[in-house]
Amino acid sequence: MKSKVKIVAASDSLKGSLSSLEAGNAIREGVLRAIPEAEVVVVPVADGGEGTTEALVDALTGSMVECTVHGPLGDPVTAKYGISGDGQTAIMEMAQASGITLINGRLNPLKASTYGTGEMIKDALRRGVKTILMGIGGSATNDGGTGLLEALGAKFYDADGSILRGCGGNLSKIARIDLSGMNPKAREVKLMVACDVDNPLCGANGASHIFGPQKGATPEMVEFLDAGMRNYSAIAEKSTGRNTSKMPGAGAAGGLGFCLSTFFNATLERGSELMLKAIDFDKKLQGASLVITGEGRLDSQTINGKTPFGVLKAAKRFGIPVIAIGGAVTATKELIEAGFAAAFPIVSAPTTLAEAMNSETASENIARTAEMITRTFFRI
Repeated sequence: MKSKVKIVAASDSLKGSLSSLEAGNAIREGVLRAIPEAEVVVVPVADGGEGTTEALVDALTGSMVECTVHGPLGDPVTAKYGISGDGQTAIMEMAQASGITLINGRLNPLKASTYGTGEMIKDALRRGVKTILMGIGGSATNDGGTGLLEALGAKFYDADGSILRGCGGNLSKIARIDLSGMNPKAREVKLMVACDVDNPLCGANGASHIFGPQKGATPEMVEFLDAGMRNYSAIAEKSTGRNTSKMPGAGAAGGLGFCLSTFFNATLERGSELMLKAIDFDKKLQGASLVITGEGRLDSQTINGKTPFGVLKAAKRFGIPVIAIGGAVTATKELIEAGFAAAFPIVSAPTTLAEAMNSETASENIARTAEMITRTFFRI
């Protein structure tokens, strides 16, 4: 070809098969088979769910660190999070410290606490970060983030002046919140939150009613927890002058969205959009002729804010066509109507699920599909 071609490979992970970086490198391999002189920019991407930390760490040339924190029910757990290459940004998922998978079925939304997530933040602040990007899916908690605040130095008092532990069962008892002992670095850090639910803090569509049952709440507990959230939000407003309880996303992660927006003035954004902003994706798109994105399954959920759709929205601003690939592809009509130039499955012949998910097989399937896409798109 006469001029050098630039293609951006921005795929989410294929869960159980390949990481975002591995999928992107497989796309790159396929493109180079068709156009050896092409410039292929591999950008690991994610939407705030599983694999987000690894994808961002790869994109920001960072590294993973570990710290021991208290799990949802107080057991010690090892939480992993990422630090960007320049040491200024921490990338974490609250589920690493306060996730539902950490309690082995011992569901108890009255006692479960986000204290460990606060400890993870504390560890990152100790390392000198100025910005924290946090995904808040997969929680075991319904404590409104009181555990997190407690870990960072806040104190909760009941009407008799006794100190309360930060947990769902104590929300209704809170009469006063003392923020004077808060870690000063926590007040200064820029906190950006990946949140893909729109639920408010309280009410029929709030944290307790919608997410409480899956965390072990009985109907009676749900009513008790929701009443506690209302009390907590009222006391929080007295302490901060802010009340974000009705804000979309306030009910995320058992009210952690409310805590972070009220006490830290955090921004809550769609996961894919926040992650793309964090890695300056627009800059990486400059000069590209084509973007190839993907995930394990392309379907009607893809256009509801998942990673490939976020990639599509970004590329459309620059008029760059986007082709999506996936282990399985359905709802092609909806995908095309959403703006994808095309959507291709990477499996070319009947196979078992185990074989299709084998990492070497998946990598070769992606490379082959990317090669065919490139040959067709550039008419080679």
